[in-house]
Amino acid sequence: MPDDFIIVTGDMIQVTIAPPTIVPQLMAPVPLVGSSQSVLVGGKPVCLEGDELPPTLMAPMPYTAPPFVIPGIGTLQVTLMPNNKTVQTKNGKKILIKGATFIAKFNVQTPAQQPTPIGPVPDPVAVKPGQAQFITTNTQTMAG
Repeated sequence: MPDDFIIVTGDMIQVTIAPPTIVPQLMAPVPLVGSSQSVLVGGKPVCLEGDELPPTLMAPMPYTAPPFVIPGIGTLQVTLMPNNKTVQTKNGKKILIKGATFIAKFNVQTPAQQPTPIGPVPDPVAVKPGQAQFITTNTQTMAG
């Protein structure tokens, strides 16, 4: 496993869902909140496995996918790669590290719709693929 920078409270997750899907809440990076109570880096709690999706991104979010311009609703799911986390720590959870990009999926719950003269047509794609990455300001403390 490669050495990499530890992710801490205040670092960000950037999620990109493949065009033409637009999820306004994912346009800008979202700050992470670390749950570690025993490990600090620069005075900030480190992020542990399970902290990769901030609470604001766990809730259902509106989306559009032109020509389906009447917004629908979906939820975000991310799948970390082995290079995004350390081996197990003493408390049983792995520490998040920058690593490479990882898998993101936007799972449609209520499809966006395309307005037509005969009535709205729902978006047929139930899962929108994407990717995510961690953005860190920590350039000194690495896990290895």
